[in-house]
Amino acid sequence: MDQTVETMAQKAAPMSESEKNAIIGGVLLSMLLAALDQTIVAPALPTIALALGHAEYLPWIVTGYLLTATAMAPLYGRISDVYGRRSVIYAAIMIFLLGSLVSALAPNMLVLVIGRAIQGAGGGGLFALAQTVIGDLVPPRERARYSAWISGTWAVASVAGPLLGGVFAEHLHWSLIFWINLPIGFLAMALINNPLKKLPIAAKNHRIDGLGAALLVIATSLLLLALNWGGSAYPWLSGEILGLVACSAVFWAFFALRLLKTAEPLISLDVLGNPIVLAGTLSMFLLQAANIGASVYLPVYLQSIVGLSVSESGMAMLGLLLGTVAGATLSGRLIPRFVHYKRIAIIGVSLAIVCVGVLSAIAGRASLPEVLILTTLTGLGSGTTFPVATVSVQN
Repeated sequence: MDQTVETMAQKAAPMSESEKNAIIGGVLLSMLLAALDQTIVAPALPTIALALGHAEYLPWIVTGYLLTATAMAPLYGRISDVYGRRSVIYAAIMIFLLGSLVSALAPNMLVLVIGRAIQGAGGGGLFALAQTVIGDLVPPRERARYSAWISGTWAVASVAGPLLGGVFAEHLHWSLIFWINLPIGFLAMALINNPLKKLPIAAKNHRIDGLGAALLVIATSLLLLALNWGGSAYPWLSGEILGLVACSAVFWAFFALRLLKTAEPLISLDVLGNPIVLAGTLSMFLLQAANIGASVYLPVYLQSIVGLSVSESGMAMLGLLLGTVAGATLSGRLIPRFVHYKRIAIIGVSLAIVCVGVLSAIAGRASLPEVLILTTLTGLGSGTTFPVATVSVQN
């Protein structure tokens, strides 16, 4: 009883603006850790393929991270309701650093993919908990303003990541893109230690849907294996590919059944049934698919078709990444001034579609300035959607 009263008193205790900013700054620093790791890897992918072989599995360096990050992100919010934000963020950072260590020491592509999957298990929590803490502290009308903080975090990662990744891969060693996470991670843990003590524990009783997360990872992995091997390692209609697709369908069915039957599923169908949440989720899913595809294959295109070196391709990636950050920052500042702020995202995505279409048409003969202009405008347009979707869903 006394503990309950104490918890309620902690929740009622007001925080000053400086205290809120300290907490938000601390969690965004931990978010920077995961954001930097996404942008630093892309320029080094061709070099990693040459060093470890099995270039056909190169997309799995990105996919392995995203699979576990996607499955784990919903779990972190519920776990942090029970055990507190601070301890769960600490656990996410430690898991991320363990994955970084495995990736840095990887002797082959398989171990590297496993290390990236471990990183994703921690990185998904860093992204989710940063958004959760901001949602805890900031009222709905002010969240667009704080989206600029998130955009600033991505700006730092967007500038430093490609440059460091290119330099490390070309002049030093590709493993440094993972070793660098260790000092940054320990610094983040030291800086967020005191600010996060000010956040009370929600003390909610939640059921953690670990089985749902496992089913999601297995179903998606089997499908991706079929898409990866089909037409290359095995014919599309071979028994191996059809068997993988069939097994994936079975696990997807189990996952759907789990969502329908369990009391607290990994993905809440009640929440997803809201038309605003559904539209925002689908738009972000499609936009992230396009952005990830561009970030993975653009360095390969720049090095093999345009003829840039590894470090030069890293610098050329800045147009896309900084354009995305600029679009998100601009959108976040404009949202409070618009009643129907979805128009910001519609105009931005239309610009991105036009630019991608032009780049696709001239890709075989495009000059470097043309590529930079088109990718920058693509990022600028697509970036406007992130704050619009986030604020709409949170509100």
